[in-house]
Amino acid sequence: MTTHDNPQVKLAHLDAHSFADWVGAGDATVLVPVGALEQHGPHLPMGTDAILSERIALAVAAATGARVAQPITYGYRSQQKSGGGDHLVGTTSVDAATLIGLTRSLVRSLLEQGVRHVVLVNGHYENYQFLYEGVDLAVRDLGIGADDARCVLLLSYWDYVSEETLEAVYHGSFPGWDVEHGGVLETALMLHLEPQLVRMDRVVDHDPAQLPRFDRLPVVPARTPSSGCLSAPRGADAAKGRLLFEQVVRDLAADLEAELGGRPVSAPGAAPSSDAAPSSAAAVG
Repeated sequence: MTTHDNPQVKLAHLDAHSFADWVGAGDATVLVPVGALEQHGPHLPMGTDAILSERIALAVAAATGARVAQPITYGYRSQQKSGGGDHLVGTTSVDAATLIGLTRSLVRSLLEQGVRHVVLVNGHYENYQFLYEGVDLAVRDLGIGADDARCVLLLSYWDYVSEETLEAVYHGSFPGWDVEHGGVLETALMLHLEPQLVRMDRVVDHDPAQLPRFDRLPVVPARTPSSGCLSAPRGADAAKGRLLFEQVVRDLAADLEAELGGRPVSAPGAAPSSDAAPSSAAAVG
């Protein structure tokens, strides 16, 4: 049995009484994968963001004793400089208020039932600040303070890709997170996790997108490469995907065990940051 088929990990496979017993035992942690339905070029499925966030969450849960809720599979509108743009066919999005409200309700419901920790594992860059707002509202709804045992963590999985892994995957040719949509990282991960869904014969080879430093609305469609990808996935393979997946899962699981076990995590040599913003250049998903 593979991790993603394990009924002991997915909340959807538990009966309500078993869920109540697990929560009642204390210290229950639930991971919520968040993705999108978004075009990822001609070679990747539109559900790539949701697939990757769920598979990472399932592996982390198996390693830590957490469980995984049903994923949020629709995300905020694709932006031209991070996902090619919402004008591209196949991208099916929700408004900010919808994502905020759904996140708020879901997080609040889990915490009200006795779940101690909720962890949102984001796989679509544009979601982040709206997820943050939903979490913040839920925490305020419940009056959870800094000394409360309950908490919510929010992260984007690509922030766990180490510099060493980047070098091993890209060999010094990393184009930057801002043009990685549909590129090597997502393609390699999908080749490792769901190879039957990847069509490498349809890959379009082109240089990374050259986009202005500003956003223009409405967008200029011609600025997005015709493939829908912001960089070509040249060099992506399953071995690189396995390296990425295993390193991200290992480090994320270690962070969760440390943070939720009472040992706050910060970057090596750095003080913990209160900045809520995502990585400034990340555009995976």
